[in-house]
Amino acid sequence: MASIRRTLSPYHDRSHQNGGNTSPFSLNSPSHKLNSTTRFASPLSTFGVGVRRFIGGEKHSPPRKGYRTWGRSVYSCLLFFLVGFLLGLAPFGEFEDVKSRDFSFEVNRPPILDVKEDIMVKEVELAVEKREIVKERFDFVARKQLIVVTPTYNRALQAFYLNRLGQVLRLVPPPVLWIVVEMNAASTETADILRGMGIMYQHLVCTKNLTNIKDRGVHQRNRALEHIEHHKLDGIVYFADDDNIYSLELFETLREISRFGTWPVAMLAQSKNKAVLEGPVCNGSYVIGWHTNEKSKRLRRFHVDMSGFAFNSTILWDPKRWKKPTSVLIRQLDTVKEGFQETTFIEQLVEDESQMEGTPFGCSKIMNWHLHLEAHELGYPRGWSLQKNLGAILPFE
Repeated sequence: MASIRRTLSPYHDRSHQNGGNTSPFSLNSPSHKLNSTTRFASPLSTFGVGVRRFIGGEKHSPPRKGYRTWGRSVYSCLLFFLVGFLLGLAPFGEFEDVKSRDFSFEVNRPPILDVKEDIMVKEVELAVEKREIVKERFDFVARKQLIVVTPTYNRALQAFYLNRLGQVLRLVPPPVLWIVVEMNAASTETADILRGMGIMYQHLVCTKNLTNIKDRGVHQRNRALEHIEHHKLDGIVYFADDDNIYSLELFETLREISRFGTWPVAMLAQSKNKAVLEGPVCNGSYVIGWHTNEKSKRLRRFHVDMSGFAFNSTILWDPKRWKKPTSVLIRQLDTVKEGFQETTFIEQLVEDESQMEGTPFGCSKIMNWHLHLEAHELGYPRGWSLQKNLGAILPFE
């Protein structure tokens, strides 16, 4: 029996099997409508279709592995960026310029100055105020240091003399260095006085064995000179004995000395019945002669008292500055007669009167006095204090 086989079409027409009338080649098929719509749509609608497919999940073609997730993320970002960009360009209202708006609540505003000029004016005013404050509070003037050398020894009026001289030095504008030299040992009484003065001091001891008690002051001054030379102290050196009387003007004029200065000193004669003037005779600041009254001292080269001159300390430790020999030590001599220590010491400092400076101008003032008023018969209490109370009669008893 013959059989008839029907050849199957490679395309399964599901519409005929289900009773539909549509075919992929008909005008009413969805693919035909989609193709026709896509063919005549704008690029914007094409972009929208693609966005709808990836976001909404519409299937157009079987996606590759991982392609669907990555594509949706990219298109989401692009969509939000586009929306934000369009919203940023859209004008939603009027914007007011903040710079032109006045935020002050004052009724009468002061005139506005330039910021740079205002800052400069304030800086100038502040600098002027600072200078005035510094000038009022810190009136600093560069002054030469005064190095006052005082030899002292134990006696009844030692405390009185040291306190009197110390009170004068307290009134001298700083810097002032008070070098006090004692023999053999430093006493606690002298140290207590120096600590209580409130000035800069140096308490030294001379341990040299003496063959003559009259040479005590010579060795004490030499001990101070050694200290100045060893430490290279810079200033004006002045020998101020504790029993002399000094004016404040004397210490003010010492700072005007450049190398060596001298002035007249008033003193009592040995008979203590008349005053004697010893020191230079000046024409302005030039020394042209000397005052002297004692016949035994007329052989001296320079007629000056020990408290009647001062000199620059650099002569001791910097002789090249003054064109002097470097190997010679400048010290007072104990081998000369009494009364010649001053002139032999000054001869080591200067050559003649041309290197001296008379002070004050014209040497017309007496600024210190040498009175020789030592009380030799007064008893010296141990420790500078009396063990028993003094008997006194009070007026109301």
